[in-house]
Amino acid sequence: MNPIAVQLNETIAQGNPDLLEMLSPLGRALFFPKGILSQGAEAKEKAHRFNATIGIATDSRGTMHLDSIMAPLGDMKPEETLNYAPSFGLPALRELWQDALRGKNPGLQDKPISLPVVTAGVTHGLSTFADLWVAPQDGIVLPEMMWGNYGLIFAVRKGARILGHNLFNNSGGLDLDSFARTVRVEAEARGKAIVLLNFPQNPSGYTPTEAEYDRMADILAETAANGARVIAAVDDAYFGLFYTPEAARESLFVRLAHRHPRLLAVKLDGATKENFVWGLRVGFITYGCPVTGDSRPVYEALEKKTAGCIRGTISNASHLSQRLVLQSMRNPDYPKEKQEKFEILKRRALRVKQVLADPKYAEAWDVYPFNSGYFMCLRLKSVDAEVLRVHLLDRYGVGLISLGQANLRVAFSCIEENDIQALFDIILQGVKDLAKS
Repeated sequence: MNPIAVQLNETIAQGNPDLLEMLSPLGRALFFPKGILSQGAEAKEKAHRFNATIGIATDSRGTMHLDSIMAPLGDMKPEETLNYAPSFGLPALRELWQDALRGKNPGLQDKPISLPVVTAGVTHGLSTFADLWVAPQDGIVLPEMMWGNYGLIFAVRKGARILGHNLFNNSGGLDLDSFARTVRVEAEARGKAIVLLNFPQNPSGYTPTEAEYDRMADILAETAANGARVIAAVDDAYFGLFYTPEAARESLFVRLAHRHPRLLAVKLDGATKENFVWGLRVGFITYGCPVTGDSRPVYEALEKKTAGCIRGTISNASHLSQRLVLQSMRNPDYPKEKQEKFEILKRRALRVKQVLADPKYAEAWDVYPFNSGYFMCLRLKSVDAEVLRVHLLDRYGVGLISLGQANLRVAFSCIEENDIQALFDIILQGVKDLAKS
């Protein structure tokens, strides 16, 4: 093993030996290399005459560039957009995102957490998390209604086992008994449980209540207290898009970050949905866990392993994308702009609830609980979801997502408020068409 990796592992073990045991074999081997990067950093500081270290091209104007590339970027400079970003991400953006995390989650104010590491979107963040913490044949606790890409990331790429649990009970809330059973069975069998928690949830659009969050945190903390090592990945891709009073406003990460030494909380979030910049691909990984003594060296070691993983896959996330997000977040109008877009989505969600309260739909489907995010789901009663999806697309030009035999996902995020009634009436007509045939 590389001596740098050995040193990082020793630092982690000194602060919390269970963390070292949680790392995958790849995670234990990862490190952030010195070599060219550290030599280049030294040269940047001291090479006042010639600096022939960095792998970019320069000319008399500074960073060499095409004017046709820079022209659409206005006053932005090539050095701020075209050069490589650090594998950790732009320092200013990392610090600003951490400040924003504390602002959006007041429960984090007095809790040490790592400095977020920048990823190329939340999907890349999940993949990086998998590299560091998931070994082949590890179990990943996930609801049976889940985002399909989890299967590619964890089962296909990492060879992990997906351990499904029921998402909802018959009372309109989470089936936490099913969740607890799945976690405990895996913990008792293997002494380790990896749990992926995604709220607002894709595809259902549900965020738990405060009481549900409390119980979920208790389940995981009790599992850790009983001797298992628990890794809780909190996928907060749609964080902040909460539309009804009962939806908890803070991330579950807050309740988990310092709950038990054998419980590691990993927050995966990003500007992607929160700031409406899907294609810019700017995400973040943040760690929270109890540490003996000064937590900073342990967090820095985790950040270096994470940045080493990024260095060994994509090198770094886009500098231009990071710079655009940073400048937006510094803009005085940023909070107002975000609130305006939030209100549009909230009105659409509440309009969906209003429309679906009409009893005329009751024979065709049940509505899964939803209160947040981009989506909601229908549970069809009499027709196959895929057959209905194809029929609606071919006959009416309406596109939806089928999930299994009975579930249909509707992305109200991309439907104008005044079109919502027509959308569900067409879906109902499609059900009737198939019933006749």
